[in-house]
Amino acid sequence: MRVPLLLLSTLLPFAALAQTPPPATPAPAPVRSAPAATPAPAPGPALSPAQQAQVQKQNAEMSAAAVQIAQLVDANRAAEAWRGASAVARKSVTEQAFVSQLSADRNRLGALASRGQPVVTRVKYAEGATVPEGLYINVSFPTRFANSAQPVRELVSFRLDEDRVWRLAGYSVRAATP
Repeated sequence: MRVPLLLLSTLLPFAALAQTPPPATPAPAPVRSAPAATPAPAPGPALSPAQQAQVQKQNAEMSAAAVQIAQLVDANRAAEAWRGASAVARKSVTEQAFVSQLSADRNRLGALASRGQPVVTRVKYAEGATVPEGLYINVSFPTRFANSAQPVRELVSFRLDEDRVWRLAGYSVRAATP
């Protein structure tokens, strides 16, 4: 089962957790990028120890911000996430549609049983993609719910906005693929 990605772009309380700009040398591309994504550049020089530390710090910050977003959804407070969204996000989905879709998905899945370790990936979307152009960080969790025999992929996406601040870009749940 596949649930559409609902776009959001600003959650002010969470922006402080996710303000580190990307390293000068891009981190590795995601394992499986979306079709509209810009192809990953050819492997370049290895990251310096300072760049590696910056990527690790950013991964930790983005993972913590993603957990906070997921916890808002867990607590039936998705409207708070939407209300903090940027104009780009609010153009993509109304508050009512966002809350309704998440409520339906989570009611179908049942209560949260466990949330696994986050996996952080990065992708750059070009103009004309199905999502707004820009740099994105995706944080996914293997998540178990009471009504799902298999783990579900819970995805929280962040976009680097024009003011160089990472903000919430979306939340979705999808059945895990083998």
